[in-house]
Amino acid sequence: FSPPLLRVAIFEWWYFRKYGTSFIEQVSVSHLRPLLGGVDSSSPSNSNTSSGDTESSRQSVSECKVWRNPLNLFRGAEYNRYTWVTGREPLTYYDMNLSAQDHQTFFTCDTDHLRPADAIMQKAWRERNPQARISAAHEALELEDCATAYILLAEEEATTIVEAEKLFKQALKAGESCYRRSQQLQHHGSQYEAQHRRDTNVLVYIKRRLAMCSRKLGRTREAVKMMRDLMKEFPLLSMFNIHENLLESLLELQNYADVQAVLAKYDDISLPKSATICYTAALLKARAVSDKFSPEAASRRGLSTAEMNAVEAIHRAVEFNPHVPKYLLEMKSLILPPEHILKRGDSEAIAYAFFHLQHWKRVEGALNLLHCTWEGTFRMIPYPLEKGHLFYPYPICTETADRELLPMFHEVSVYPKKELPFFILFTAGLCSFTAMLALLTHQFPELMGVFAKAFLSTLFAPLNFIMEKVESILPSSLWHQLTRI
Repeated sequence: FSPPLLRVAIFEWWYFRKYGTSFIEQVSVSHLRPLLGGVDSSSPSNSNTSSGDTESSRQSVSECKVWRNPLNLFRGAEYNRYTWVTGREPLTYYDMNLSAQDHQTFFTCDTDHLRPADAIMQKAWRERNPQARISAAHEALELEDCATAYILLAEEEATTIVEAEKLFKQALKAGESCYRRSQQLQHHGSQYEAQHRRDTNVLVYIKRRLAMCSRKLGRTREAVKMMRDLMKEFPLLSMFNIHENLLESLLELQNYADVQAVLAKYDDISLPKSATICYTAALLKARAVSDKFSPEAASRRGLSTAEMNAVEAIHRAVEFNPHVPKYLLEMKSLILPPEHILKRGDSEAIAYAFFHLQHWKRVEGALNLLHCTWEGTFRMIPYPLEKGHLFYPYPICTETADRELLPMFHEVSVYPKKELPFFILFTAGLCSFTAMLALLTHQFPELMGVFAKAFLSTLFAPLNFIMEKVESILPSSLWHQLTRI
């Protein structure tokens, strides 16, 4: 009896861990319910249902796309310094491999073999060993001023932001020269067009990193100017998400009017959302009421219009990414953000809170308002998450992708929490108990027999006691008649 039950329990546990649902429950819903009349004959046709499922699955796949972190740190000056101090690796192999693919996409093209330095750098971006990449960059610079070689050295060899900025300035000089040349030749053929596209990517990357260096070195106004100029010069290159760098710098300057102007442009229904967009909008709404907000007073008189707007903005942000509040409220410890993030996932929450926690602390009462209201979001979201409230349903793939992006020493935040169904727990307990009894009975039959007799006598002792009391109270003749009946 016990081995089959044990196998069922083990299979149920494995299936739930892998797919997040009970196999028995899924079979019951999918196959038994139609047989028992659980499907209405007047419901839409299967073709419509399957097309809807296909659309939702496509949406789920698109929402689980991994994005480049707009505020990613410098490997040499920041990530490596963390490793030297703690002995821990803040980046996973998967994350660094994605960065290598990005570098090959943005910094290489089919005509690299025509220029020896670019040919060397094309191999360098594919190299896994950091020292080999750095050596290749130095080799390329011996041949000519190569912008991508300076980029690699600034990112990986420079141990301070000041050193990285110097190298990026040299890269800017070389990159502008290549950009001007390729700009004149871009219409002469597809190869020249690809080369110009590569040189444009290189130039935008360099200018953006220079602006980030200025921000990290305290020259925030200079950084804001550089970012604005870059967005005006290359308005179509939205893939770099430079507006998120701009929002963070404007918040540091406490220039909330300009922050609102940027949000008005990018917090649009037709544009992809991010934690930075949603939570910055919530912060601005909270700033208007947070300094005077009191939960006791609000419960007595009700919420004002401005407070209601702030609470709705917080609920909107929490629905988009439910992991952020625990980091902002310091209920969960922060780590260095990865180079890539998953929107609506734990990796995006870490990246946002790492840079924006200081801005929330600066607004008086903002964190208190967040603390009082953020959990109310989950009462508005249908459960299970078959549909969302303001956004698409929360994707089910975030946990797996975040575990690939975040280091092992970090406890990944999971939403929604997976709770083991009662059937699995009951079956596992019953099977374990039965197997243990069978094993003990096989090994110690006599001892288990004595134990079983003692257990049964103890179990029936209260009943025997009651029967003796009844016999002593009732007359013997009446008791004899009752026993006969």
